[in-house]
Amino acid sequence: MSQRPSIILGRHLLDRRGFLGHMASGMGGIALSAILAEQGLLAAEGDRTKKAPQPTTEPINPVAPRPPHFPGKAKRVLHIFCTGAVSHLDTWDYKPELLRRNGQPMPGGEKLITFQGENGNLARSPWKFKQRGQSGKYVSDLLPHLAELADEMCFVHSLTSKTNTHGPGEMFMSTGFTLEGFPSMGAWVSYALGTEDQDLPAYVAIPDPRGDPQQGPANWTNGFLPAAYQGTSFNASRPISHLERPASIQPGDDAATRDFLRLLNDEHLKRNPGDTELSARIAAYELAGRMQSSAPEAGDLSRESPATQRLYGLDDPNPLTAAFGRNCLLARRLLERGVRFVTLFNGAFAMGEGVLNWDGHRRIESDYNRHGPILDRPAAGLLADLKKRGLLDDTLVVWTTEFGRMPTFQKGTKGRDHNPKGFTAWLAGAGVKRAYSHGATDEFGHRAVEKVVDVHDFHATILHVLGLDHKRLTYNNNGTSRRLTDVHGHVIRDVLV
Repeated sequence: MSQRPSIILGRHLLDRRGFLGHMASGMGGIALSAILAEQGLLAAEGDRTKKAPQPTTEPINPVAPRPPHFPGKAKRVLHIFCTGAVSHLDTWDYKPELLRRNGQPMPGGEKLITFQGENGNLARSPWKFKQRGQSGKYVSDLLPHLAELADEMCFVHSLTSKTNTHGPGEMFMSTGFTLEGFPSMGAWVSYALGTEDQDLPAYVAIPDPRGDPQQGPANWTNGFLPAAYQGTSFNASRPISHLERPASIQPGDDAATRDFLRLLNDEHLKRNPGDTELSARIAAYELAGRMQSSAPEAGDLSRESPATQRLYGLDDPNPLTAAFGRNCLLARRLLERGVRFVTLFNGAFAMGEGVLNWDGHRRIESDYNRHGPILDRPAAGLLADLKKRGLLDDTLVVWTTEFGRMPTFQKGTKGRDHNPKGFTAWLAGAGVKRAYSHGATDEFGHRAVEKVVDVHDFHATILHVLGLDHKRLTYNNNGTSRRLTDVHGHVIRDVLV
């Protein structure tokens, strides 16, 4: 009678030495797997079937500080977002060929249709480019104060976007998706790392003094992440709402009421330990109570010296420049107090091209001559002040806009149309090279052609500087493991130190 295959396959287990040998190797394999799993090395980096662990958060204190995936160079991020799509060709991306071929048709651009319609001829920048600092980097005279800090900047000249429309462009830069409903970059970072200062929000959005960006709070939303990770919006001229204690309530009564409420909440949480919405609401109210004293102190710019106030342009005769300067000074005060992520907006939404932001379709020279000084002196003062105080050693500064502009003027105008095919962003501070340029657009600045990167790569790099692996930073939403970079993104290794 022939033996069954199952008996043949298991015959080695009947031998005592074989059994013990296989058991020993099996136990070793289990131990090795456990160690590799703890270190996140169990699967190859490209294995997307591996379930990435989510950050372990405390329901009663969702923004408690948490360690990164690996030691990061930066502890916090300042994101300066210029809305309206700043022209790279009139600021950071010097193209001598535009000077030589000014007024000529762009080769291959005959009847080129972009966002608003047909384009005209190539158009040089109205502003001269000069070499700056020890690096000799060419930067436009439009932003002379920022230009003098070019040696601090790490330029990415080959950034691309997947949209040429402002609203989706803001969303893509803020959240990694062109549609609303996804968490912003700041929300992901505060979810991953929490914050060192428990008396201020982990994530603050500072709208421009002229108003909110086009997509408004969708730029600092928590999306499907817990509500605790949404950005708190306020600026120097518009403090956080509803922090003041009503005059009719005495301080002692207020404190006693909050103590009693905390007791009731704690008892309720014991009976409902899985109620994360309740715990997030409790944490939000307790943070609001602590901010009654901490937020007004952080926003009290009168504590700054006259020299510091002048550095930020608070004495500028243009009230908008002075107001943006106050926002920049507020950003520095928040960062030095431990706020994890600050987004500082320059430009606001308005129905009218170029009126309140950088959307220079019709009259780019006059529009940018109005907007440039509002950004330039205060933002340069902020960067210089961060360096002076040693904050650049562990702060990553990010400057972005939603996409770039065409090297041509729109037909019949003196302005440039939208261009997502190639534009510039820059980084400064912790973890990135100084006086460095990554990638390039073509000779006219129309299309990225060298070391091309997209917004997902840019986001992955920012997370990496913070010590976060963009593939491991996930959140389960409706059965899908979501992340800031979707299923894309590679760290831009060339820009790292």
